[in-house]
Amino acid sequence: MSLHIVLHEPEIPANTGNIARSCAGTGASLHLIHPLGFSTEDRMLKRAGCDYWPHVNIAYHDSLEDFLADKAEENLYFVETTGSVPYTSWDYSDLEHEYFFVFGKETKGLPTWITEMYPDRCIRLPQNTQVRSLNLSNSAAIVLYEALRQQSFPQLF
Repeated sequence: MSLHIVLHEPEIPANTGNIARSCAGTGASLHLIHPLGFSTEDRMLKRAGCDYWPHVNIAYHDSLEDFLADKAEENLYFVETTGSVPYTSWDYSDLEHEYFFVFGKETKGLPTWITEMYPDRCIRLPQNTQVRSLNLSNSAAIVLYEALRQQSFPQLF
């Protein structure tokens, strides 16, 4: 699969479980970057992911630097409230291309050095000023399904 959801230091097990379920249901890969704010044995994590965990293509990374080490910049999309371009402005339609949607931790987002190093790769979901950010699992689903829509929902019914 060419779609990847990347969670940098996720803190809330239910969010990660919900995202894992979305990945299982779409064939997207899930990447978890340590340190995690919970144990992967956490009851809430397993509950949110239901019995779909065996169907999730999951990879663990020791750090954000470790994850980025072998990734081409043109494959990276950093989802951040300070992003300069709406997520719908990009073309995700190439089925042969790898798309890595990187999300920050729930309380702090992505590290500042990421938004400074990759300002043109930072995308955002439009929102009003009543909230600091949208829920992580909802945001991941929105971006994932936009990419799938552009790809005409390959292998989905």
